[in-house]
Amino acid sequence: MYPFLAVNLRWILRDRILQALVAVSLFLIALVPVISSFSMRQIQELAVTMSLSFVSFILLVYALFLGSTMVWRDIERRYTYAALSLPAGRAEYLLAKFASVALFLALSAVFAGLCAFAAIALSSLKYPSPTPIQWGMISLAMGMDLLKYLLLAAIAILVTTVSTSFFMPFFASLAIFLAGSASQEVYEFVSSAHGKEMPALSRGLVKLVYYVIPNFGAFDFKLQAVYPIPFDSAHVLFALGYFLVYTTFVLALAIWLFSRRELT
Repeated sequence: MYPFLAVNLRWILRDRILQALVAVSLFLIALVPVISSFSMRQIQELAVTMSLSFVSFILLVYALFLGSTMVWRDIERRYTYAALSLPAGRAEYLLAKFASVALFLALSAVFAGLCAFAAIALSSLKYPSPTPIQWGMISLAMGMDLLKYLLLAAIAILVTTVSTSFFMPFFASLAIFLAGSASQEVYEFVSSAHGKEMPALSRGLVKLVYYVIPNFGAFDFKLQAVYPIPFDSAHVLFALGYFLVYTTFVLALAIWLFSRRELT
């Protein structure tokens, strides 16, 4: 897997589009102290919220772009034939693709997180707040966001194993992400007294979709990071277990589908 991983990382770092995205990302984070200063009362809270939102958006773009292009670009340029002619199977090839995306996302999360810490610290120094900054919870929120987008990247790679274009994995993964981000609220509404007014078939379909698509809301810890709200350790353990189980299943399905695909 190591040769594949090194080649993939080299391609990621040399990609001009990705370099432009990195520059835009740094510009967004640099705007945090400027924009948060317009708040009249909660400057620190706004700085933390904006920093977490910008880091989350950055990782979302990276996960969608890389997950949708890693396999598709090799197939489009016929690099896959040369890669698979080496003494390595398709499973190793696909896992190396995901590992390279995961490593880049992790490095990006660390770098963007350090920049966000600097922006938050700068905002809090100019306009001190009586509420202490929850550095540990901010780090936890960013770590959970990283897991969320690693899962999204795995889903994008899964779609590329059956797709012949870039657009289907990108927009299909984006649609799954949007649906999975809102699935918890929809499920709670359907399960409430107001949801019981819906037809039983509709409620059953909503609950079925809720259990099938990934629940990205399980990785959201932004509220605890912005305000001094104690977090539930069981919630963290559930998110970690959910990530491991769901990502393993998605990658196993991707390997199974890719091993049966005819590369012509």
